Amino acid sequence: MTEELLKLYAERKAAEGKAFSADNEWMREFEDAFEYNETDDQNYAIADVKRDMESTLPMGRLLFGDVGYGKTEVAMRAAFKCVNDGRQVAVLAPTTVLAFQHFETFKQRFAAFPVTIEMISRFRSAKQQKEILQKLEAGKIDILIGTHRLLSKDIKFTDLGLLVVDEEQRFGVRHKERIKQMRKQVDVLTMSATPIPRTLHMSLVGLRDMSVIETPPKDRIAIQTVVANWDDKLIQSAIEQELDRSGQVYFVHNRVDTIWEIAAKLQELAPRARVIVGHGQMGEGELEKVMLKFMHHEADILVATTIIENGLDIPLCNTILINRAERLGLSELYQLRGRVGRSNRRAYAYLLLPAEIELTPIARRRLAALKEFSDLGAGFKIAALDLELRGAGNLLGGEQSGHIEAIGFELYTQMLDRAVREMKGEVAAEQTATQLNLGLNIRIPGDYIAEENQRLRMYKRVAGVETDAQLADVKAELEDRYGAMPPAVVNLISFAGLKFLAVRIGAMVIERKREQISIKFRPDAVIDPEKLARFVSSQRGAQFTPDGTLKFTLKTMVAAEVLAQVQKLLESLAGVPASAMVS
Repeated sequence: MTEELLKLYAERKAAEGKAFSADNEWMREFEDAFEYNETDDQNYAIADVKRDMESTLPMGRLLFGDVGYGKTEVAMRAAFKCVNDGRQVAVLAPTTVLAFQHFETFKQRFAAFPVTIEMISRFRSAKQQKEILQKLEAGKIDILIGTHRLLSKDIKFTDLGLLVVDEEQRFGVRHKERIKQMRKQVDVLTMSATPIPRTLHMSLVGLRDMSVIETPPKDRIAIQTVVANWDDKLIQSAIEQELDRSGQVYFVHNRVDTIWEIAAKLQELAPRARVIVGHGQMGEGELEKVMLKFMHHEADILVATTIIENGLDIPLCNTILINRAERLGLSELYQLRGRVGRSNRRAYAYLLLPAEIELTPIARRRLAALKEFSDLGAGFKIAALDLELRGAGNLLGGEQSGHIEAIGFELYTQMLDRAVREMKGEVAAEQTATQLNLGLNIRIPGDYIAEENQRLRMYKRVAGVETDAQLADVKAELEDRYGAMPPAVVNLISFAGLKFLAVRIGAMVIERKREQISIKFRPDAVIDPEKLARFVSSQRGAQFTPDGTLKFTLKTMVAAEVLAQVQKLLESLAGVPASAMVS
């Protein structure tokens, strides 16, 4: 799978996609029809997306913004730009409910323009689905919105130009890569309020482009979040308070087998409320009716599973109660809370826990984070904490979370880079490593740099040195921050200089045993054969063995002198590759 994904990423990087044309009068008309004022962040995101689409390189952008911050409008502008060029758009949503919501929003927004929009999900009968597929293949549908059904093999676009993936964290890796493989040159815009750790990580390390919408819409108020044990009086007062201002309430209970009992309990606590139930095991028509009923305010309380997590946008609904909140993940809780507070009213979220439960440390951190990050635009902090709690995951495999500290991030990215180069057909430079075993004291003493983290950081800086200029910088920094260097640190700096010189020349191993020094060269080492021959003949007991090892005696035992003399020798031997001489 990693190989497939690497090939795909490499192909997308090297691909020549179709560049979309610049904005025209129709595009400006469509933008002017937007009933709100765009926020600054929205404008930046729109400009980023348009720039990507007008380039020949296929777009792969993550649009990251809090729930209700206007990501869908950015996606609709991208879709209009695509349709304007006579190409098709696919909008992929994780649930039938969200696909339905997008279908309604897109139809409303595109109503004044000759754009054909269709939806394919389990809300459609087999006959309707067949008709949609025929129209799609004939090029009579401009925008197709759907769930995982969009990924089926029988879906054939005439000319797909843009794929919009909403709430990517709800899809498996195979799902997401399947659609990219359908069209390797398709532009992809991914929207998310709390991206999975891996996606956020890939964006943060520059593997994907990212636009962030952090500005809340005008008049938006932060959601009041309460973490509490189940209490009939608390639930009753929360519902009554919402009903008194003619609002609606979500009650999330993620167990289908007991959902009707909960609905009956709520009816008992709030006798005047109209209670309805919705969950994923209902028939398509039944679930659609429930959702429409709640959207049209024909019910006051919707008792549902986490199926409402994505997309439902009901401005009148401003109280949500989430039962057994400790069982849900961080981004899931955040998404659920984002279903309320989508207007200028104060919204309330109650995270309910059983009285007798003992929370695990991670569940406690999750709930504490949700309570703490209740200010507007907290999605990025939530996703970053999720990254910390769950790990970044395998960037190119099937697992969407997990820590890579077992091998370390730098080694991981080196391996990744090498594999990508190979698959792109580039010749990866040979990784040359030199072992230096000289038995010298090259430690940074604790009384020179007392702070352990600072010491480790400095070791890392020294180990990463590749040029004389970099080495001089590190040396200057050490003297500037910590004063004159003790002998062991002077040795460390000389040792680093010797090491990158050895790598450059092609010395694989430099060892010292008492007074005996041996330097093993690679077959392609850059040394002058004549200079080497002169050195061997001038030094008593020196020899150059057939396996490319130079052995000689060094009388001094002083560390600084050992380093200086070996360095001087290597510099004097530098010349042409030694492979000719060895052969």
